[in-house]
Amino acid sequence: MESLLINSLGLAAIVFTLWWFWLAPIQQKSHTAEASEKLEILVKDGVYEPERVRVAAGKETMLHFRREDTSPCAEWVLFPDLEVSAQLAVDKVTQVKIPAADAGEYPFHCQMQMYRGTLVVE
Repeated sequence: MESLLINSLGLAAIVFTLWWFWLAPIQQKSHTAEASEKLEILVKDGVYEPERVRVAAGKETMLHFRREDTSPCAEWVLFPDLEVSAQLAVDKVTQVKIPAADAGEYPFHCQMQMYRGTLVVE
């Protein structure tokens, strides 16, 4: 009986972990913002806020990331399709230069892909 309780608690922990990192972000309301010189992308509590950022197609853009999460996972932001990455300083704004890109959606994330966002180029 004791092993059944332990196995049930273990299974519940696994299900919660899967929901927390993969299913909960899908269910959250999507926040989108236009990139501007004043827009900061906040890196905190396992998410980028806003998680969707719109920029103009064919134009180089500077994004501003403010990392408030001291977790090692939050240390880097990667734009794999654009071959861009940047190390984010804690409690400071880090500028990330995004090259001119064709219209489309470009994912960005931390090195472990727990923090996720989308760059929407229009």
